Amino acid sequence: MDLWLNPRLDRAAELLAGTATQASGELRLGIDLGTSDVVSMVVDAEDRPIGVQLEWADVVRDGIVWDYFGAVSIVRRQVAALEQQLGVRFGKANTSFPPGTDPRISVNVIEAAGLEVDQVIDEPSAVASLLAIDAGAVVDIGGGTTGIAVVNEGRVVYSGDEPTGGHHVSLTLAGSRNIPLEEAEQLKLQRGREIWPTVQAVFEKMADIVREHLQGHSVQSLYLSGGSCALPGVRELFAHEFPSLQVLQPSQPLFLTPLSIAAYRPMPVGNR
Repeated sequence: MDLWLNPRLDRAAELLAGTATQASGELRLGIDLGTSDVVSMVVDAEDRPIGVQLEWADVVRDGIVWDYFGAVSIVRRQVAALEQQLGVRFGKANTSFPPGTDPRISVNVIEAAGLEVDQVIDEPSAVASLLAIDAGAVVDIGGGTTGIAVVNEGRVVYSGDEPTGGHHVSLTLAGSRNIPLEEAEQLKLQRGREIWPTVQAVFEKMADIVREHLQGHSVQSLYLSGGSCALPGVRELFAHEFPSLQVLQPSQPLFLTPLSIAAYRPMPVGNR
């Protein structure tokens, strides 16, 4: 993970900050419609990010696009910015959906934005594919949900989803401090270590969700994904809750799912 994945995730963060790059060869576009943000990422043939657009937005709730036109507008805006930046035109894109929800919800948004959907896959399964996990589980803590994908011999054998995520962390913080939700979101991003004692119980509930979904499955490792994992204390909590498992967290968990979506290629039947 450190040698292959983290440099790519760090590069995505640099690109978002405005670092210039050049486009050449095969390019693939992935669009992640999250609960708290929409991320569009372009990768090259070696799955290295070369263009990233992120917009914090409340257009998806619990896996449902409630602001359809807002989501379409954001996707159009992000794709246009990437096309101008890279000097290319995109006709198709990969996208994703939370486990247990209708994939057509995401597909409809991408198609309405003028793109053909090349691949659509549930979020934790996309991460499992990118990391080539042999026997483990991906825990994708998004804005509205916690998704779990169990991988055995390189294949996803189970996936599930529960409506608890970063949005619920912000709700807890807003309620405890009697502040607006928007202020709680910013406080969570800027002062994570300070607010950890207040929100720890929400992550303990997420750990309980993961434990329930892992019943009956034999895994050796947990891979943490999603922007909410960046909060100080999350990896340590999961390591404490699952002492027999190796708990791995990438350098920039916010970008792991978008990278996985953009880089996703389905394996041929019969092959890993």
